[in-house]
Amino acid sequence: VVQYSDWDGTNQQWQLVKVGATAPTGTFTNPIVWQDFADGDIIRVGDAYYYSASTMHYSPGAPILRSYDLVHWEYAGHSVPSLDFDSNAYNLTGGRAYVKGIWASALNYRASNSTFYWLGCVEFNRTYVYTASSVDGTWQKRARINNCYYDAGLLVDDNDTMYVAYGNSTLSVAQLSADGLSEVRHQQVFSTPSSVGTLEGSRFYKRGGYYYIWVTRPANGQYVLRSTSPWGPYEMRQVLLNMPTPVSGAGIPHQGGLVQTQNGAWYYAAFVDAYPGGRIPVLAPISWSADGWPSVQTVNGGWGASYPTPDIQTSKTVKPMIGADTFTTAALGPQWEWNHNPDNTKWSAGNGLRLQTATVTGDLYSARNTLTQRIQGPGSTATVQLDYSAMADGDRAGLAMLRDASAWIGVRRDGSTTRVSMVTGLAMDGSWNTTGTGTEAASAVVSGGRIWLRATADIRPGSGRQARFSYSTDGVTFTPLGSALTLNNAWQFFMGYRYGVFNYATKSLGGAVTVQRFEQTAP
Repeated sequence: VVQYSDWDGTNQQWQLVKVGATAPTGTFTNPIVWQDFADGDIIRVGDAYYYSASTMHYSPGAPILRSYDLVHWEYAGHSVPSLDFDSNAYNLTGGRAYVKGIWASALNYRASNSTFYWLGCVEFNRTYVYTASSVDGTWQKRARINNCYYDAGLLVDDNDTMYVAYGNSTLSVAQLSADGLSEVRHQQVFSTPSSVGTLEGSRFYKRGGYYYIWVTRPANGQYVLRSTSPWGPYEMRQVLLNMPTPVSGAGIPHQGGLVQTQNGAWYYAAFVDAYPGGRIPVLAPISWSADGWPSVQTVNGGWGASYPTPDIQTSKTVKPMIGADTFTTAALGPQWEWNHNPDNTKWSAGNGLRLQTATVTGDLYSARNTLTQRIQGPGSTATVQLDYSAMADGDRAGLAMLRDASAWIGVRRDGSTTRVSMVTGLAMDGSWNTTGTGTEAASAVVSGGRIWLRATADIRPGSGRQARFSYSTDGVTFTPLGSALTLNNAWQFFMGYRYGVFNYATKSLGGAVTVQRFEQTAP
């Protein structure tokens, strides 16, 4: 049995959770994962549940979580090994791709050929298809379709035909070829009434002879369309609008998808806006009316902070989503994602994580090979043990609170002087151009070649949340450094704050650091 701390949203406290025993009686609390996993698609294959999410400019993309009880989840893999999207901007070499890349996308499994399919529209003008025989195996890019399946939902029909529902307000359905790698036809099937506004985020299902397109009105509503044919006509019903949130201070549950358990019960995995941490998944049971319309089971008129635990008996375990990593294998674990595609010639793992400088720049946002990890909410601490003995003159390496308003603590080598420094004021504008490369708030001379860097972040939903920085030369006693960073809780960057480990050059390439240990802990 694995034990780890989890946030009890009902009692607003941390509790010890045991994962891997027979499914317990009682209740679960929302959110089911307090990390940034937006635009979720959720499926069941056998006794395993899989959840796929947006990642924008982070690489690898389209992470997949796995669960055996719908409540406890682990990292399983990524559907998109590299953002191979025909643009050097995703490499931070021919521009930058912030807030591009992977938006709401679709994940499904086709039993007839034992294959997982992922598809997603990139930059509003093309759709890529990736496949794999297992979610944690090797995913391959199989096709580019010259049609944007915007916010797509993928259905494998009873006769094995594959359909995609997609669009913004004007919703369409496409039929895929027998191998699922090209389009046979598409047509518009629904136009959203002006009284509703925008509908997007399609998920496509079939139940009891009806086709359902599950769509969201961002960021406060959910609707469902129903027809006896994938091509329509569809009628519309409202599922929720301005439903009270289960997470204090967060937004309204919306978007996401439906899944049916082995025992026939249905659940809705939505997300709530919970900035500065991002968008976090919440779960609620679904009821079906006698005439075949779905509704969310509410608690006191809102999405429940807790519900009865799903009746799913399992003895399978999941791994904790945070903890320590000493980088003992050549491959990185699925909890890691790079800021844009990395230069794979400039890093290695196996005996720690060695990061050679890959970019000469004064701008962290333009530096390649910054490795990121989602922040566990409602708050957590990241600690990096860093060997900086091989840094070169002009190099900067450390630990960042990374978003469009950022700060970092790290090591600066300038000539014969080595300092630990806290830098704040890194900023982007609304088009994601750098407007501030940062200024040093505090520093101290260090020596010895080894240092521990720490960031502690409060990412409870709301304004005024802060992150603080400290360092240690012995791994035991930590000294605060610099000022607190007030975290930006605007939604426009979409992705929430992350911890970022970086190393870049301001003068010339050639230096390196080794991350001997990274650990994220929660109270």
